[in-house]
Amino acid sequence: MIVLSKICIIICYPCKIELFRKMTKGVLEMAVEVYLIFKGNCREAVSFYEKVFNTNKPEIMTFGDSPQNPNYPLPEEAKDLVMHTRLSIFGSTVMFSDTFPGSPFTTGNNVTLAVVSDDEAQMRKAFDGLKDGGEVKMELQETFWSKCYGSLTDKFGIEWQFSYEENN
Repeated sequence: MIVLSKICIIICYPCKIELFRKMTKGVLEMAVEVYLIFKGNCREAVSFYEKVFNTNKPEIMTFGDSPQNPNYPLPEEAKDLVMHTRLSIFGSTVMFSDTFPGSPFTTGNNVTLAVVSDDEAQMRKAFDGLKDGGEVKMELQETFWSKCYGSLTDKFGIEWQFSYEENN
């Protein structure tokens, strides 16, 4: 099994991003990506970064776009908040979301690391390792957006999200 790190290639060979993409087509990739959380102003922030970095207009999924559970009605103030979007900035994926109403939010601590992989076994092993001394917020499980998703805070206070994505 070959695992390549986008971060290493981009830092070592900034002019070789296109070559990297060609070389890794069909090769297993596992990426750690940054996830920025906002308190109701995610759309504004994404629009700002889109202009600053001259990126393509992103698709935005709101909490209201997600499948609804009649046992847990979505608060009206959450419906138009951003649940998920992403931008490609200089070859790196940066993901964004608004915090859910009532969830704790501290400016400066609103960054999480997202492990995105098509190797579920490797993802589960890393998740289990980070659980040691940490706090699980959501066990790895199937969601409407991922075959396997979970989140936790490790023993050092770093927030992690894990998401399975098939390699296309």
